[in-house]
Amino acid sequence: MPELPEVEVTRRGVAPHIEGRTVHQVVLRREGLRWPFPAQLPQLLAGHQVLRTGRRGKYLLLHFDHGTLIIHLGMSGHLRIMPTDIAPEKHDHFDLVVETPDGLRVLRMKDPRRFGAVLWHDDADGLLEHHALLRELGVEPLEAGFSGKLLYDQTRQRSAPVKQVLLAGDIVVGVGNIYASESLFRAGINPKTPAKRISLARYDKLAQAVREILAEAIVQGGSTLRDFISVNGQSGYFQQTYFVYDRAGVPCKVCAAPIRQIKQGQRSTFYCVNCQK
Repeated sequence: MPELPEVEVTRRGVAPHIEGRTVHQVVLRREGLRWPFPAQLPQLLAGHQVLRTGRRGKYLLLHFDHGTLIIHLGMSGHLRIMPTDIAPEKHDHFDLVVETPDGLRVLRMKDPRRFGAVLWHDDADGLLEHHALLRELGVEPLEAGFSGKLLYDQTRQRSAPVKQVLLAGDIVVGVGNIYASESLFRAGINPKTPAKRISLARYDKLAQAVREILAEAIVQGGSTLRDFISVNGQSGYFQQTYFVYDRAGVPCKVCAAPIRQIKQGQRSTFYCVNCQK
């Protein structure tokens, strides 16, 4: 599933093509994806300008003067910018056609597994942060509100393993399975450690590791394990620098001990028993 870096790479890729552009047409090729497409979406957007793009956790946001289009890539979705004369393929479910100085261009969403989403938040319904999908999300890990102290203060009563707390999204948002494993390795913290047992000093190291890992992943175009490609059709290559994720049985790059794999909450966790205490 695309995580925060992949969504941010997508946002940065589409932004120059659609920001400040007027919507010419919206094309829906099915009734919906994970949820039904909003009623009258083509009529809602046609003639309106995309003011700016944004991101909240793993949700891509297209801001208009009267509301916000919320896009989630699901497990296998991705967005591409292309000319309008390219015929849609089987799993191309949503087109946002915009007017540019060079003619019409289309933002096209492909989603083979159909776990993605295209939703609409009307400004008349209240503040965007009150939307049902966004209101419980924690702080953004790349913004000023995220710190080791925040992690420490919010985990004093949490007995769950620290990796599960990172994935929960209510303290910090967007740190998915891949980047949680890599961040915990860089911080030297065993993923099985109860969150309430970790000191402030170690949480400071973890917060810094999360920021570094996510920033590095964004620069490298995210991770491509199965389905993710960027807006220009290129694969990310952060997976080439993994220290623990998807390296079960392979010698640790630091100490040469075999990387271990366990299940936590139905997700695979990878770690080094020597480097992560």
